Amino acid sequence: MKLILRADVDNLGRLGEVVTVKPGFGRNYLVPQGLAMPATEGNLRAFELERKKLQAKMDSVRAAAQELSDKLTAERVIVRVRVGEGGRLYGSVSTASIVEALAERGVELDRRKIVLGEPIRALGEYSLDVKLHPDVETVLSVAVVSHDWVPGQPITPEEAQAAAAARAEEKAASDDAGQPEEQAAE
Repeated sequence: MKLILRADVDNLGRLGEVVTVKPGFGRNYLVPQGLAMPATEGNLRAFELERKKLQAKMDSVRAAAQELSDKLTAERVIVRVRVGEGGRLYGSVSTASIVEALAERGVELDRRKIVLGEPIRALGEYSLDVKLHPDVETVLSVAVVSHDWVPGQPITPEEAQAAAAARAEEKAASDDAGQPEEQAAE
C-alpha cells in the first residue's frame, strides 16, 4: 500500500515522502491517526497545498521538543525507593516512576519517550536516553536513592564506603598536620 506521510514517523519516513507499507499497518494505524493518506493523484495535489501548514506544525513540534530536551539535560532526577540489605531494591524503577519524579519538578514527559533497556534494580546513577522527536534525542540523568536518603549523602553503598575512607584519610592528614614536626618525624 502506497501512502503519503503527513508527519515524520519513526523508522518509516519524513513528512511528504511516499512510502510503501503493509496494508494493515496503513489502514489500521497510519491513516486513522492522521499520519498518512493514500497516495493517489488527487491526494498528491491536495497534499502539496497542505504541505506548508503541516511543515509549520512539524517545526513547532520540533522546537517544543528541543526546548524540553534542554530542560531534561539540565535536570538530575532523584527517584526515592525502598531498599533492603546491600542496597537491593524491593522491585524495580520503571519509566512511570521516573516521569512521576519529573512531574514533581514541573517537567511533563510521556513515559514512552524514555528508552529503558532493562529495569533499574539497584541504587546508583543512570544515564537514560530520551527520544522526544525523530530529530531530537537527549540524555536524562537519574539517581536512584534510598527513601531515607538526605541530599549530600552518597547514593550507593560503594560510594558510602569510598566517602568514609576519604573522610578517614582527611582526618589522618589533618591529625598529622597538627603535630609538631619533631613528633611527626619520630
